Amino acid sequence: MSQTAARVLTSGMRLPPLPTIRDLVKLYKLQAMKQLSQNFLMDERLTDKIVKSAGTIDRRDIVLEVGPGPGGITRSILRRQPQRLILVEKDPRFRETLDLLKECARPLDIQVDIYHEDILRFNMDQHILDNTQRLHLIGNLPFAISTRLLINWYADLSNRRGAFRRQDTCMTLTFQKEVAERICAPLGSEQRCRLSIMSQIWTDPKLKFIIPGKAFVPKPQVDVGVVKLIPLKRPKTQLPFDLVERVMRHIFSMRQKYCRRGFSNLLPPELREEQTPELFRRADVVDTLRPFELSVDECLRLAEVYAEYIKSNPEVAHYDYRAPKTMTSSYTSL
Repeated sequence: MSQTAARVLTSGMRLPPLPTIRDLVKLYKLQAMKQLSQNFLMDERLTDKIVKSAGTIDRRDIVLEVGPGPGGITRSILRRQPQRLILVEKDPRFRETLDLLKECARPLDIQVDIYHEDILRFNMDQHILDNTQRLHLIGNLPFAISTRLLINWYADLSNRRGAFRRQDTCMTLTFQKEVAERICAPLGSEQRCRLSIMSQIWTDPKLKFIIPGKAFVPKPQVDVGVVKLIPLKRPKTQLPFDLVERVMRHIFSMRQKYCRRGFSNLLPPELREEQTPELFRRADVVDTLRPFELSVDECLRLAEVYAEYIKSNPEVAHYDYRAPKTMTSSYTSL
C-alpha cells in the first residue's frame, strides 16, 4: 500500500467527489490563452505521476504549485495531504475553480493559499516565512517563461534565498521535451548548452518521463518532459552567480565553434589574442574543444580564471562585445 493511501485510510478523510477538469473547463468556459503559453493537462493519471515524481510529501511539508490553471495537478497534490499548498496563478479566470478546490481541502485540514500573481515577481520570503518546513516546487510551466524562471531560481539557490533557504527544496517541473533534454544533457551530447551546465552546477537534474503533446488541451506542437531537479548538498562552485552565468553565456554563444571563440568575447579586442590562450592555459582547458565537449569542471575553471583576471583588471568586467563601438571603446573609463 502506498504512503498516500495509508495516510488517507488513517485519517479517514479524502477529497469529496468533484467534476472532472474537462467538465470544469467547459462549465466556466475556460479556454487556454496562447499569449500565456497555457496548455491544460486533463488526465489525472498523468498529474498523479508528476506529483509522484516529486518524491515523498508528508503532513509537515509545504508545496508551491506554479500555474495551476484549472487545478489538475492541484488535485493530485491535495491527495498527498501536505500541510500547506500555495498556488501562484497569474490568470484570474481560474479563481472560481481554484476556490472550489480550496473549499474541498478544508476538511483535510490543508491550508490552501491562492495568489493571482506573476511567478517571476512572486516574493517567496514574504509568503513563506517559516523555513523550518520542507518546500516542494511543482508546476506545469508555461513554455514562454520556463527557462527564465529556472535561471532565476538557480540564482536564488546559489545565494540560499527565497525558496532555497533550506537545502532540500526540490523542483519537479515540466518543460518542452527539447528543453528538458538539454537540462539533463551529459558531457559530449550535442544538446548540451548553457542551461545544461547551469543546471548541473547547482542541482542533480533527472528526466523522469515524457508526456506526449496529445495529452494536453490545446495540443502543443511538441512533447513535454518532466524534470526533477535536486539541489546539490555541495554546489560545484562558490563563485558569484552572475559571473558564472556571464561566462557560460559567452562560452555557449558559439556552440559549433571552438570554445575559445565565445570565451574570448569576454575580453575587449585588443586583449583577446594575448590573454585568451593564457587564460585557457591557466585553466588547463583545451581551447579547441567545442562548448558541448566541456565538462562542468572545465567550464568552472574558465570562470575561475576569468574571475581572477577581472579582479586584477576590474575595468574588463564591464566590457560587452555586443554594445556599440562608441560604448565598448570607453569601457576603460568605467
